Amino acid sequence: MQNSRSVTAASTDNLPSLKNQTSFNHEREDKKEGIDEIASRAPSVEINFPDGGTRAWLVVCGAMCCTFSTFGYVNAWGVFQSYYTSNVMRDISPSSIHVQPIRSWIGSIQYALVFLPGLIAGRLLDLGHFRFPFLFGSILVVVSCLITAECKKYWHFLLCQGILTGIGSGICFGPTLGIVGHWFLVKRGLALGMVAVGSSIGGTIYPIAARQLMPLIGFSWTMRVMALISMVMLSVSNLTLKPRLPPKDVPGGLFNVRVFRSPAFTIYCFATLVAFLGIYTVLTYINTSAVLVGVSPDFAFYLVSIANASSGPGRIATGIMADKFGPVNVMVPMTLASAIMTFGWPYAHTKGSLIVVAILYGFTSSSFVSALNMPVFALGEMGDVGRRLGTVMMFTAVGALCGPPISGAIFRSTGGFNAVSYYAGSVIVVATILMATTRYLILRRFWGKF
Repeated sequence: MQNSRSVTAASTDNLPSLKNQTSFNHEREDKKEGIDEIASRAPSVEINFPDGGTRAWLVVCGAMCCTFSTFGYVNAWGVFQSYYTSNVMRDISPSSIHVQPIRSWIGSIQYALVFLPGLIAGRLLDLGHFRFPFLFGSILVVVSCLITAECKKYWHFLLCQGILTGIGSGICFGPTLGIVGHWFLVKRGLALGMVAVGSSIGGTIYPIAARQLMPLIGFSWTMRVMALISMVMLSVSNLTLKPRLPPKDVPGGLFNVRVFRSPAFTIYCFATLVAFLGIYTVLTYINTSAVLVGVSPDFAFYLVSIANASSGPGRIATGIMADKFGPVNVMVPMTLASAIMTFGWPYAHTKGSLIVVAILYGFTSSSFVSALNMPVFALGEMGDVGRRLGTVMMFTAVGALCGPPISGAIFRSTGGFNAVSYYAGSVIVVATILMATTRYLILRRFWGKF
């Protein structure tokens, strides 16, 4: 029998804000700003969370398939970049396509647009509109793969693989985490961690499949195979994902500026932006750095897949620990560890040391990437969770868009990756400080479950 839990039943075991979700009409004796003040504006309602059962885990399965086909495919950009260097843009030197800022825009736009449409898609979820937008986004992802197969010039790829793929992926990804939050409370961290594993698996399978298929069947047919894989996985998502909570129109419109009255929410938004200015730098350039120190290009390509594969266990571990200790308490030390790996990355000059960097960086950075949305559920009521997640994703999109090109510009100016690592590692450290500040503003003390 499906286990049904309510907010009241779980309040003693979860984030402090969840205590306010059962009844919001009580008198606010404490006038402090933050999570309590946001939550207290909601009407009185008790929300039951299944926290398990066949239907809830089917939702997780569908969400995994979604992240597999969106983030997983976007994470395969490295193999396409290498192919375009050798076959499509032969008039550009092999090194420049990897490091010139303009050449980073395809991958950066993909990353940014996976997040940016979340504001609209999340708001539509809150209002009860999910099926048609998600189906439309799924079609865009598949069609973008098919028409990328016919591209010949740089601007073709920028439009089709950068913009169209990014928009389709963002429309699908935007509401997915909110739907998982409809079904889980006590096990929310585990559920979202499993969802994040989908992108890890996709980020491992897509690039390896593309790398192996291109010499055998050519680029065009490889892209058609990519489209087929995406179509199958997103079909599962369309069949299994289902919102559970009734639609709710929380005042504020598409972009609710009132939420920024909470210093905690505002600082957390900036924490995600700053983190994404550096968090993908190693994954974007580790194959290039490997080639520059003499590693075979054929092997260097696999470093990204190794990093993505090693992130899988990190995502599951993060989910489990987040339920027990709080997501921010897990993200801060793990993200600091990824900063350390970023600082040390340019000093890896052998195949073995680069493998170690890829494994450790994939594992540690996965914590932030998989858990960054978990605290957002606690920063307000569930009826507004889609819009709140979309707002955070908007900030994240800015960091994802600007981060890799900035790193590329630093490389071009300095001629090495040392300065790049100093920049990326430093902004990641700043992001952890901002996350810790958010925790302090919520708990009013330096330590506690959040």
